[in-house]
Amino acid sequence: MLTYKTPGVYVEEIATLPPSVAAVATAIPAFLGYTESGLIKQPIRLTSMVDYAQYFGGPKSTAFTVNQTVSGDLQVTKTLTKAGETPPDYLMYYSLKMYFDNGGGPCYVVSVGNYGSNRQHSDFTDGLNALAKEDEPTLILLTDAVNLADPNDYYGLCGEALAQCEKLGDRFAILDVLDGDTGAQAFRNAPGIGMNHLKYGAAYYPYLQSTLPYDYHDKSQVTVILASTYQPAAGGIKVISTYSAPNLDIQPGTAGVPIDFDVTDSNSTLTIKNVPASGIDAKTLVDAWKAWKAKNNPVKFDIAQVGDGSIKVQPTSGPVTMPPLSESTTTLDALVNTQTQVYNQVVAALALQRIVMPPSPAIAGIYAAVDRDRGVWKAPANVSVASVLGPKVKVTNDDQENLNVDPTAGKSINAIRSFVGKGTLVWGARTLAGNDNEWRYVNVRRLFNMIEESTRKASAFAVFEANDATTWLKVKGMIEAFLHGLWEQGALAGPTSQSAYFVNVGLGKTMTTQDILEGRMIVEIGVAAVRPAEFIIIRFSHKLQGAS
Repeated sequence: MLTYKTPGVYVEEIATLPPSVAAVATAIPAFLGYTESGLIKQPIRLTSMVDYAQYFGGPKSTAFTVNQTVSGDLQVTKTLTKAGETPPDYLMYYSLKMYFDNGGGPCYVVSVGNYGSNRQHSDFTDGLNALAKEDEPTLILLTDAVNLADPNDYYGLCGEALAQCEKLGDRFAILDVLDGDTGAQAFRNAPGIGMNHLKYGAAYYPYLQSTLPYDYHDKSQVTVILASTYQPAAGGIKVISTYSAPNLDIQPGTAGVPIDFDVTDSNSTLTIKNVPASGIDAKTLVDAWKAWKAKNNPVKFDIAQVGDGSIKVQPTSGPVTMPPLSESTTTLDALVNTQTQVYNQVVAALALQRIVMPPSPAIAGIYAAVDRDRGVWKAPANVSVASVLGPKVKVTNDDQENLNVDPTAGKSINAIRSFVGKGTLVWGARTLAGNDNEWRYVNVRRLFNMIEESTRKASAFAVFEANDATTWLKVKGMIEAFLHGLWEQGALAGPTSQSAYFVNVGLGKTMTTQDILEGRMIVEIGVAAVRPAEFIIIRFSHKLQGAS
């Protein structure tokens, strides 16, 4: 109490309301990977793709080669930057898109380097170390690490992420089973993951065929190979035969006049008439020949299109081959003003190229959406995945039986499956500690993370307060009120609050005299977390007919 020395009126405010526990955020993921620009190895908080573009730029433009066949079709192939690598080789931008499309909210991005950097294990280790200094993130995603040259580097990072989660106690790792790891055997046997800290992470399989198109903002990287046309000279193109026969003449004609043919048997000559001065493509020539041959006598000749784009003129005594099409190579940006129709066709073909993505970004978005709509205690499963056409690998019941239960090491793998009439669903909610009855389920681990972190932060007011019954009562009442609210929301199991949780603190209950002398105030909390009904078993039996 203050000591007053000057006469007057003084006002004192007396705190009568107890302290309370504010629940911490539960789904704030941190993405680690490479970006176009921005601060390196410094976590940045984002809330939208606009924020991402502002801090880190855009995606890496993907290079394509587009071949136009003589029939006018387009064949699109991705230009690989490294042997055996499937673009995009930088996933950060697309991962954020998948995350927000699936309901994600605020998140962190840790850029471990810029595009073009030599991707290496140490970049991500440095990124994890920087992330450890941030308090808010609750999920870790090793976004671009899946594309490291050595899979063992990725598995080692998985182990590092799990270790950080257990050390800090406030975060959870969402991991990917690498593409092509059928049955997740390489993931389960990886020495980098081992058997420690498994309750702090979950793995998902398989990769997803997304609806996201590749970005090709650098149109100069899109090479377009146009199917060439025959460009006859003023006197016609002379094609020397490979057998003793007169020359084959392709003679220019008047534009718009139908192509015609003249076959002379006496000197084995085929003359193609009325070829437009602008040239003629192979398909038009072959179609015109078929129409002419149906009504006329081709004598010894036939014309066909062959695989390399050339035209073959086939006489009975030996082949006469016209010169192959000379390809015309250009880029997409050069077509904008010169060949608008072809440009639009190429753009439409590129839009059909879809990115295959690891599942973790979409899963992080689902975690955030489920936490927001239902609560962290709801298992993030039996939920649709947005922005996907389907899983890359079709998982059957037999396949999932081996993924879900690992009798050897307990490393359960959550499957993403496609169901008729339902679409693509997350069909698993187990941590990597699949054989641990306490920490088998993702929602149980994350609920405890939230309760532990929330009560820890809320109890900070009691540090250096008197270690007596008054302080104990305040702390106990604060935590009980918080747990009671969770029980009312359905986070804790039990018909009554007494059966759902308990909070104990006090001398002779949780502390000894020695504890008090050494400055320790020990609070014991027990909660009955709800667990998902993973297996619904409906039993049927015959019932004998009773008397009426």
